[in-house]
Amino acid sequence: MKILVINGPNINFLGIREKSVYGTQDYAYLVNQIEEKCRREGHQVTVFQSNHEGAIIDRIQEAYFDGTQGLVINPGAYTHYSYAIRDALASIPATKVEVHISDITQREEFRKLSVTAPVCQKQIYGRGLGGYLEAIDFLAGEFPSDAV
Repeated sequence: MKILVINGPNINFLGIREKSVYGTQDYAYLVNQIEEKCRREGHQVTVFQSNHEGAIIDRIQEAYFDGTQGLVINPGAYTHYSYAIRDALASIPATKVEVHISDITQREEFRKLSVTAPVCQKQIYGRGLGGYLEAIDFLAGEFPSDAV
């Protein structure tokens, strides 16, 4: 299966920002965990991170043309207000999973609303970095003929 993992603003600061919320592992650790899991399970994966809304939208649109079957996205703060990212996600046929490292339902009020989740097939939150691996498992279940 061809998987795209997109990380939005500040995810590249894992291990630096709010360690009590996001943990002490850095972004390279996360990317390595995702790549290792996909390698073991025979998936092709691309991991992309940007702090810029337009770059994220461009990458989502590129997924329409490059054969991406499953998309894992942590839109970061864009989760709560980026209708542009929501519309881009809605435009592509890939199966989509929204991931949040922290439990957004137990945080500030504004974090409880996701404008992007309604166009995703699943939302995972509060599972730490493991949420990304759970998202990959969900995608693999959606495409069992591609699973190893």
